[in-house]
Amino acid sequence: MKKVLVTGFEPFGHTPINPAESVMRVLDGTRIGNSDVFGILVPSSFFECIDVVTSAIDELRPQIVIMMGEYGGRSMVTVERIAQNFNDSTRYNLKDNRGVEMQGAPTVANGPVAYRSNLPLRAMVRAMREAGVPTDISDNAATFCCNHLMYGVLHFIASNQLDIRAGWIHLPQLPQVAALPENLGTPSMSRETSALGVHTGIEAALLHTEDIDVPIPSKFQV
Repeated sequence: MKKVLVTGFEPFGHTPINPAESVMRVLDGTRIGNSDVFGILVPSSFFECIDVVTSAIDELRPQIVIMMGEYGGRSMVTVERIAQNFNDSTRYNLKDNRGVEMQGAPTVANGPVAYRSNLPLRAMVRAMREAGVPTDISDNAATFCCNHLMYGVLHFIASNQLDIRAGWIHLPQLPQVAALPENLGTPSMSRETSALGVHTGIEAALLHTEDIDVPIPSKFQV
């Protein structure tokens, strides 16, 4: 039995409902292709989030790991290409859910500057667009817990030479969060559309062990 691990962050900062948790719960327990999907909720806390996900990897031994978080201000589902070994939550005036803020500190001391996702990003984006979900590739996972977790998990996979493909998907805010007075004007996407995008992206990742070698036009700005 093949396994896909899908992770979703809990609420954080000014986000009372995290689309990543909502989509994770939609996908948890489903079957995509010939793979069972296992979802876990991840604490929005530095380092603790890495421990939770790597423990789940040790337990489940999945073939694919899809991590998810919210990126407020983005209008599309975005698959991240790069995670950097750098944390700076103070630039967003944010602390994690344990009250910790980081500024300029690495996730792994003396670790590589960055890791690249080894998911077939172009194939995933093309499939999601064909399913009617606005999607693009991003080269900026920011410098808060999302980038932190992506880097930590990719470092864990590389350090232990695990045969696992892993990467990150950022989701727009949910409509009910974008409707809050402090967020008016922020782009949003329904749980159903985001879940369709992630489901379709997982299908493409399972189908393509190597990425497609065709251009994927982009108008992504943020």
